[in-house]
Amino acid sequence: MAPALLLVPAALASFILAFGTGVEFVRFTSLQPLLGGIPESGGPDARQGWLAALQDRSILAPLAWDLGLLLLFVGQHSLMAAERMKAWTSRYFGVLQRSLYVACTALALQLVMRYWEPVPRGPVLWEARAEPWATWVPLLCFVLHVISWLLIFSILLVFDYAELMGLKQVYYHVLGLGEPLALKSPRALRLFSHLRHPVCVELLTVLWVVPTLGTDRLLLALLLTLYLGLAHGLDQQDLRYLRAQLQRKLHLLSRPQDGEAE
Repeated sequence: MAPALLLVPAALASFILAFGTGVEFVRFTSLQPLLGGIPESGGPDARQGWLAALQDRSILAPLAWDLGLLLLFVGQHSLMAAERMKAWTSRYFGVLQRSLYVACTALALQLVMRYWEPVPRGPVLWEARAEPWATWVPLLCFVLHVISWLLIFSILLVFDYAELMGLKQVYYHVLGLGEPLALKSPRALRLFSHLRHPVCVELLTVLWVVPTLGTDRLLLALLLTLYLGLAHGLDQQDLRYLRAQLQRKLHLLSRPQDGEAE
């Protein structure tokens, strides 16, 4: 039992790292662009057009750096999700396979956020500068971001969050209950094989709905949108299963407690 209990701190450390990275990702994608976290180095007259930007090394260099960071994250996220890689990590790390995947993903995302190079003098796709848009567009974006993040957290609660983070696997292993996925229904396993990102639409809203869509933000939104689109492969059978699970959980939440029933 003692060696098994040593797995718990590792799983908890991975969970804490992932949770902190999630909080930082909210700041990076929502609070920073909406509340002006990146100061601009010049006014609108200093911004270059799209054709001129393709010839400006001061713009291309940070964009190339940002692209490299994103490819690093996408490559790690995809490589470690491959069946052959999962089999290899399961062979050497056992029940900590999922926790290792979560920790590596969090570290890759931390690299993206900490070393991201903004391009404040680059061209913008759109920008709300004139009134009343300069007041109402940021407010509307803020409301949509809040709604999107609330939906994301709600969907993660509907899904098995402890299993997604790797905690449930270690918990079951310590108690000798086996692999959690082995207890899932065939419909659930089919859904998990199709749906790697259960919050696709909400994340796309966070990425694209901003008052100012600059060059580096456009790169971030485009690449992650492409990646999310390739990883999002639901069909009608999956959607029916999701709807049934949501209705079941809502029924359990709305059912009166024993004390109230008496």
